[in-house]
Amino acid sequence: MTTPVTATRLAASIDIGTNSVLLLVAETDGRTIRVLDEKQAVPRLGRGVDKSRKLHPDSMERVLRVLKDYKTFLENSYPGLEHKVTVAATSAARDASNRADFMQMIKEETGWEIRLLSGEEEAQFTYRGAVSVLPPSEGTRCVLDIGGGSTEIAFGKGQNLLSYISLDIGSVRFSERYLKTDLPKPEDINRARKAAREALLDVTVPAVAGSTQAVGVAGTVTSIASIKAGHDKYLPEKLNNSTLDAETIQAFIRDFSCMPAEQIEKKYPVFMKGRGDVITGGLIILQEFLSWQNLDGITVSTGGIRHGALLSE
Repeated sequence: MTTPVTATRLAASIDIGTNSVLLLVAETDGRTIRVLDEKQAVPRLGRGVDKSRKLHPDSMERVLRVLKDYKTFLENSYPGLEHKVTVAATSAARDASNRADFMQMIKEETGWEIRLLSGEEEAQFTYRGAVSVLPPSEGTRCVLDIGGGSTEIAFGKGQNLLSYISLDIGSVRFSERYLKTDLPKPEDINRARKAAREALLDVTVPAVAGSTQAVGVAGTVTSIASIKAGHDKYLPEKLNNSTLDAETIQAFIRDFSCMPAEQIEKKYPVFMKGRGDVITGGLIILQEFLSWQNLDGITVSTGGIRHGALLSE
């Protein structure tokens, strides 16, 4: 019996997060992805949203500049693809009272319609995207996505999402709430730890047979995994399915809490640019997640919402 050939298509997606904006160009057959190009920028759309509940005009302009750069790149490198881009926005836009103004501005300036993801859609895209770049498994996986404004925890089996929760904890949100000084005090770090711990109490772990593999996506995990591995550029194929251990996470929390953001970014410019003032908050959430799950490490995945968006079309 002949196995039917599944047609592939060229596709592009953009993930507008609280801190970063990520572009993916890939070939996909609806089940798998072959990455052709990835780009990232850190314009921090969600600066101040936790307090004001509004997107600042400067933040919106920074994101618009990034999107225009991405559109130019697509026009030059993949002519015609710029008209068929899936653009998704998450926590910062969801939380902002002026999100409609932002979405309208982007549509008028780029022609792109932003899809504002619900918490459930964000979890589904994150889970499918995370597992798409890992070896196939029919076992249970728990995908952790520490964003700037929220953290998603998604449980699934194979390609199927079982349950999820979106928590109002994130690297930018924690930095603005608890780690307000360049060198946070021990009591500030402890307050952040307590908040993360309390948020995780709301998570219900589904009853499944066998062990569960924890998978971490997004900048907190992939940046620290890259630094630990000694990479001098972003190498997703080497990061995927590697392990980031708890001892390394603790060591970076210790070191970064004693370093000004400018020094962090100067020491690790490739991976910490735009993250120096929020990385400690993200690492605290990661460490508390591992403690909550009684784990000594987490599997790294460079997949995420942008991958899941292409697989969900």
